[in-house]
Order: sequence, then C-alpha cells, then structure tokens
Amino acid sequence: MPFLTEALLFLLLSLQLVCPALSDTVYQSCETDNYTTNNTYQSNLLTILPSLSSNGSKSGFSENTVGTVPNRIYGLVLCRGDVNATDCRNCLNVATQDVIQICSNKKGGLVWYDPCFLRYSNQDFLSSTDDYNPVILINTQSVAEPDKFNKLVVELMNMTAQFASYNTSRRFATGEANFTVSNPKIYGLTQCTPDLTGDQCYRCLQGAFNVISGYADKKGLRIIGVRCNFRYEVYSFFEGKSMVLLSQSNGTNTTPTPTPTATPTPTPTPTVEEEGKKNKTGIILAISIPLVIAALIITTICICFWKRRLAKEIPNLTNSEQMTSVESILFDLSVLKDATADFSELNKLGQGGFGSVFKGTLSDGREIAVKRLSAGSGQGIEELKNELVLVAKLQHRNLVRLLGVCLEEREKMLVYEYVPNKSLDTILFDSVKRKQLDWGRRYKIISGIARGLLYLHEDSQLKIIHRDLKASNILLDEEMNPKISDFGMARLFECDQTGGTTSRVVGTFGYMAPEYVIRGQYSAKSDIFSYGVLVLEILTGRKNSDLLENEQAEDLLSYTWEHWTRGTISEILDPSLRDQWPRSEALRCIQIGLLCVQEDPANRPTMSMVVLMLNSYSVSLQTPSRPAFCVGLSGGMDSDAFQKGTNVSTDRFGGSVPMTPNEVSISEMEPR
Repeated sequence: MPFLTEALLFLLLSLQLVCPALSDTVYQSCETDNYTTNNTYQSNLLTILPSLSSNGSKSGFSENTVGTVPNRIYGLVLCRGDVNATDCRNCLNVATQDVIQICSNKKGGLVWYDPCFLRYSNQDFLSSTDDYNPVILINTQSVAEPDKFNKLVVELMNMTAQFASYNTSRRFATGEANFTVSNPKIYGLTQCTPDLTGDQCYRCLQGAFNVISGYADKKGLRIIGVRCNFRYEVYSFFEGKSMVLLSQSNGTNTTPTPTPTATPTPTPTPTVEEEGKKNKTGIILAISIPLVIAALIITTICICFWKRRLAKEIPNLTNSEQMTSVESILFDLSVLKDATADFSELNKLGQGGFGSVFKGTLSDGREIAVKRLSAGSGQGIEELKNELVLVAKLQHRNLVRLLGVCLEEREKMLVYEYVPNKSLDTILFDSVKRKQLDWGRRYKIISGIARGLLYLHEDSQLKIIHRDLKASNILLDEEMNPKISDFGMARLFECDQTGGTTSRVVGTFGYMAPEYVIRGQYSAKSDIFSYGVLVLEILTGRKNSDLLENEQAEDLLSYTWEHWTRGTISEILDPSLRDQWPRSEALRCIQIGLLCVQEDPANRPTMSMVVLMLNSYSVSLQTPSRPAFCVGLSGGMDSDAFQKGTNVSTDRFGGSVPMTPNEVSISEMEPR
C-alpha cells in the first residue's frame, strides 16, 4: 500500500501539469435588470453566447455585439494566456451554459473561472479600455515581512505588466521573484484583452496596482477586471516558465523589457467589491518543457506499476479503461471510520444493490458521502473500477464530484462530495415532499440534467454514455441543483465513436431504450431516451413503473401519449403544482420529453438540441410520434406482459431474457 499511495499521489501531481482541471467559478455576478422570457433580448442572448464561445475557442479572445437598442447585447470572452486550446474551449463551453442558469433572465452577467471568463450586458462596456471598479479577491494568510514583501511585489508586478503590454501580442505575462527562506518565491501574472494597445494595457494594469499597498501583509491578491486583471501568490499557479525573473538582491529584471512609450497616468483607485474572500484556486506546478516530458515518462512508468498493483485489488482493468486523469486521492480507512462514526447506522443515507452509502464529516469540517461496497461483490468491484476510471476525469456543476477512494483491509469505498437533499426520487415520489418542487425548481432540474448530459456526450474531453440515468441517480444540492451520479455502468467512447453493442445489458427497466433492451445497442441516444422518461416523471410526479402497482394502470409513456393525442396534456401535470405553472413552458417540456422517447433513435434529438430547445423559444419543435414501449406499439413489447411488468426481450443470439421491474437494476442479461 505505501507504494500505491506514493504512486497515486505522484500521478495526481504529474498529470495536473498537462491536464489542468476546470474549477468552479472564482467569481460570478449578475445585473439587476431583467428581460422577459421569449422576447427579442433572450433571442439575441442565445445568439451571442455560442458565437463568443466558438470564436473565443479559436484565439482565446472574442468580443461581439448583437441586436439593436434597446435589445442590443455586448459580450466578451477571454482565456488565460497560458491555457491550451482544449481547456480554453471546455471552459468557454461551461461558461456559456452556466451564465444562463446563474443569471437567469438577467440582462447582464459575469462568470469567472481560472482558465477563462465571460461577460455580457446591455450596457456598452466594450467601448471602455479601463476597469474602474474591479473585484478584489485576497489570500487571507499574512506574511512575516510585509514592507519588504510589498516592495518586491510592486516591482515584480510592474515589470510583468510592462512585459505583457509591450512584449506580447496576447497582452499576457508571468513572472517570479526571490523573497526569503520561509517564502522563497513570489509568482505574478498580468493580462489585458488583446485588442488594447500596449499603452492602454499598461495604464489599465497600473491603475489596478493601486490597491496592492492596502493589502501589504497578505500572501496573495487577485484583481478581476474585464479589460485587465492580475494576480500574485507565494506559490506557482500558472503553466510554463515565468517570462520575467526578478532578483531581490539588486532589484533588477533579468528579462529585458522596453520602457513604455509614454508615462501612464494612474486611474482612480478601484472600489473594493469583495474583500476577505479566500482564493479557491488549487496549486498547479509550473515547470519547463523538458521537465514536463520527463514527468510524462515517469508518469507512464508509474501508471504501469500502479495498474499492476491495483489489479490485485481491482481485477481486470482493461486497456480501454486506463486512467488518463486522476483527481482523487487515497483515503485512509481510519479517516473514513472517524468521519462516519465507524459507519454508524445513524449516518446511513441509503442502501443499494452494491452496498451502503454513509454520510461523514472530515476533521476539516467537509461533509462527504462514502459508498461502501459489499464485501465479495463482483458487481461492486466492477462498479468501483468503472467509477474510479471515469468520474475522476469529469468536472461539471451538474455531476457529483468524486473526492477519493479507499482500498484497505478488503474494503472498497468511493468518497464523494455530500449532496444534502439526497436523490430526486426521495422527493419527487413522496406525496408530502414533492410540494417542495414548484415549477421553477422542476424546470431547473430538467435543464440541469440536460446540461450534465451534454457535458458527458459532447463537451468533456471524454465521450461518456451513462447507461443508467434515473431519478434515484439524480442528487439535489442545497439549492435543488441536480447532479448526475452513479457511473458504475457508464461507457467511455473514442472521439469518433458513436455507439456500441454489448451482450451484457445493464440498466433499469422503464428507463432503457428499446434498441438497447432488445439488441444491446447503446449510444448517446439511449441516454436521451432515459432523459425523456425522467422529464415526464418530473412533470407528472408519476413513476414510470406505477403500472406495477396496478395491473389496470397505463405505463407513463402510454399515459402521456394518450393525453397528448386527445389534447388534454395539461391534465397529466403533477397536481401538487396547483396550476402554478406557465402553460406554454410546461407543454413545451412535455413535447421535448416525448421527442426524447421516440422508438427510432434517429428521431430523438441530441442533447445540444435539447438544451437549445429548453432555452430558446425561437427553436421550433417537431411533432412527436407514438413513443417506444407504448402498449400496442408495432414491433414493441407484448401488451399483456408489459402490463404485468414481466416483459421479455430477445438477446443478440435469438434467446429470450426475463426483465426485472424498475425498482431493481439489471446486472446480467445473459451469460458471458
């Protein structure tokens, strides 16, 4: 175990060098003015955001204007100068999705991440070349020699600003300075939008520097401005070698930087909008290109040794499931025992086919959820292996975050962020709790799940099919934001791969697409079928398996389709909504749900189209045909068997396999 621990930790640090993770928002802000849903302003917004993301992904910067007054929108995106094209694109895609949710119906918004930021507004902020009211974020830790530290910081940031302004077309630079034995280095970064001239960039940065003296004793400071921004810390937080090297002994810069053509005039001191907010950024080591290559070679060796050792704990780790990104760490069993009061029943959150989930609290106050797999469960081992390989690579606000893994004393456990409102099914299908889900929350859940699936299918560096999307695998945070969980059955695809076929059909009856159940064919479209079922459950408050409780009841898809064809679709909405729902929006969601459960996968929309349909009324919706698995559907399930919940499906070899009801996940459909 010591070697495994050291190898995994080294792998974590090494791979961060080349695979920087997209973090949560560093800062977000929304303007107070609202726009009306389905008006011209919203249409312009849904036009400008994709164009900013697309153009910004190519060059790292884009600004644009769409529409005419009073519905004109001004927008700008910028990626950090050391971020590669892939991370820039991923960050801008997330920003485009997040800003619509964070600043719902607002005429202006700003979302800032470590790799990029996005801003839009109905006010013309593009015409200004200065930032008069930037946001200030500080590292709350103090230094021992504030006067000396402050003087060195001012020199370093000034020289870095000169380099960014006059030596690079990107208007971006990094630097470092030697300080003391206890704090050996100071690292700095400056950046302006590339459309500024050198003098404009330098003037903007100099104005921002005026706030430094007010935080002379702090180890780090960050100024967030749309036109220019800077940051310094006592640890490296950027990629690559520093462009400016400053020696404390003689106060000289070892990198030649020209003098600006004119003496800049400082702008007024910025207003402090946010003070004392601790920086959230994780440490990313910055080393030279040769060292990166060396690190990759060593990392490859570590992976081989690590896989060989881990194979004893988790058998049959195939080449197609190699880990290319690790964001988890090994947790000690003793730590998890302390956190969960030795896995006390009082801390038990739930029980599944593969084991139990416990709530825990770490010594630093963080709340966690620990999935403890049943001892000796072959299915549990497979699930652990798959989740560790897949989930560790994923980061999105609508996916549950994997924090670590524990493999000690024959224990196999996964450690996740704790999501306080448990799973969607515990609220949606409870006659009392479902009243918490008003229309706004249900729409947010529907939209959030769509964004999470879009990330899995199209926007992440991987292409992942979940294969077990259902209400119990959607967790809700304290604000009822949905997070997709349980990737034990997920499959990773190559970039050019669209689907696959398996003889081992896994999933949950009622959510599985017909082509998957009958022929073992799975693709993004099979996830979209599951999403459609889930949407209809959220809207109606009915389980798709309600037919199992009453042999005379119709299944959810048939029930919905019958009311759709009669023109009485509003009658199926959950009565607990008490008519407090916008008719056009609700009917549109039902239509989207029906489109997602079409029998032919080709007739189902992609997740990018679903997200667009949910957010833009300018997109016309096709008329759905009868959904799959409807009673009496040609080529579908046998009506009598379906009503009784004991359907059979032909396997790929001409046999028949019994299906389990919705409450139980299918683990094996046929022998291997």
